Order: sequence, then C-alpha cells, then structure tokens
Amino acid sequence: MSPLKAILGVTACCRAARTTVLQGPPAAVTISPLSSLFAALTIQTRNASILSRLRDNPGAHQKRIRVGRGPSAGKGKTSGRGHKGQGQHGKVKPWFQGGQTPLIRTWGEKGFVNHRADVMSEVNLDRLQAFIDAGRIDASKPITPIELIQSGLVGTVRDGIKILARGKEGLRTPVNLLVSRASAGAIDAIEAIGGTVTTRYFTKQSINWLLEGKSELTDKPLPVGAEHVEAAVTKMRAAPHLRRLPDPTSRWDIEYYRDVAHRGYLSYQLQPGESPSLYFKVPGERRMVRPGGKVIEQKKAEDVLF
Repeated sequence: MSPLKAILGVTACCRAARTTVLQGPPAAVTISPLSSLFAALTIQTRNASILSRLRDNPGAHQKRIRVGRGPSAGKGKTSGRGHKGQGQHGKVKPWFQGGQTPLIRTWGEKGFVNHRADVMSEVNLDRLQAFIDAGRIDASKPITPIELIQSGLVGTVRDGIKILARGKEGLRTPVNLLVSRASAGAIDAIEAIGGTVTTRYFTKQSINWLLEGKSELTDKPLPVGAEHVEAAVTKMRAAPHLRRLPDPTSRWDIEYYRDVAHRGYLSYQLQPGESPSLYFKVPGERRMVRPGGKVIEQKKAEDVLF
C-alpha cells in the first residue's frame, strides 16, 4: 500500500470515530484504542544495506593533505618546505629569483601586446543562416552592421564586424554583406551560392552614428578633387547635415581595403596590374643572366615574390 493511501485510510478512521462520539448515546459510546486508528497503515521495511553503499559523486570530495604528521605521511617533518632558508621560514614570491638581477631585466621582454589593435565582433555563417531562417534578418536586402546589431546577432558595438566561415556547409541563402572584414573561407562560401561580400572601414563611433541616424551608409569613399566640391556642398545644403563615414588612414588598413582578395571597397581605385601595397609593385617577369651574358632561366610573375 502506498503511503498516500495509508494516510487517507487513517483520516477516514479518525472521522468515523469523531462522528460516533458526537452522535451516539452517551452511555453507549466506546472509544476504540489508538492502535485501531492506525490499522490502515502498512509498516514498510527497507533493506538497511543501502546505507553501507552510500558514496559521494566521483570528484566531489578531495582528500585533504595533512602535513607534519610524521615521515610515513609523505608530508611529515618539514611539511614539504625543505631544510632552512627563506623557503621554509617565510613566503617567497613566485617571481623571486634568489636576489640576482631578474632575467626580464637582463634580457628584456620578447615581443609586445598591441593594446590599440581593433577588436572585432565575430559572426559565423551558421549563426547568420539561423537568424535568416528565424526571420530576424531579411536576406533580400543588403546586410550591414545596422541589421546585424538591430537583429541581436551582434550584441556589443565594437570596432567592426568580421564574418567567419564556421558552418559554411549549411549556408544556403544568398546574401549581400557589407562588413568590416571577412575570412577567405567565408568569402568563398558566400560567393559560391550567389552572394556578395564587400568590406568597408568602420570605427566604433561611426557604427554608433549609423544606429543613431546621424550618418549615411555608403560603400564608396569621399570623392577627392576640386571638381567634386560644388556637388558635395550642394547636397549637404539641400539635406540635413549627416556625418560622413571615416576612411582608413593607417597603412595596414589602406592596403587591406585596396586588396581585391579582401573584397575591399577601395579596390576599384587600382589600375590593371597595380599592387594593393603602398610600397611594393606587382612582380613581373625577370631573367636570370649568367656573368657571360647568357640567359639561363626566365621566371614567371607568380614564381617571384618581389
């Protein structure tokens, strides 16, 4: 019998006894012994051997190391500190080298950490496809940092957004992306199904301007030249003032967005055969000539680094 049924039986017996006491004649009332009220209870027995098998979950308890309990304990006598010296009598900092000139001062640091490097928000293709399937991103329109942030795919506004290629096998919707950077695998996967990728220079401030409506999103840089001044001034006077998006100024950023391999928005400025680098030209054919004047080999452009 289950414990619930037993308790219900006891309750019924108690109610019946109370009714008999209240309604019966005073001389004929007989109160049943207490044992009869609990007759409905069934005494359950359980094997006590389960108590001997109780154990903690694996890894829940770690044995405490007791030091100074004699040689047989493994940490007895000197408690693992050794004999004499500062290590036994006091505390030594982890970087202390015994009083000698520290090696970091003798040899110096190797390399450096660039604290001014751009911090990008990373978006993988599988997450992008999941948001498109859920209807949170409209793939029929260009997808820019505005759509990625307003949809919730990117939570924190950083220096830019980079597209990575994780889950590229599941990408099935052609998309037109305008982001800060994109990996080579992501570019190949997007273009393989008919999509396009354009990388543009953004900053944290410019992305906030776009979200606040204080700037206009364009994939072309500001035109350079005196012939463009009048048209630009007329456009600015005819409409409310909007902040223009910044263009790259450092060498690394300029070369990145001039490169066709990165689908940079400045790549249209390159002439045929021109290198995206600001310092190095596209290698051409070069002949290997012996001191005697005989040509022994003629290398192709793709075989020459510089």
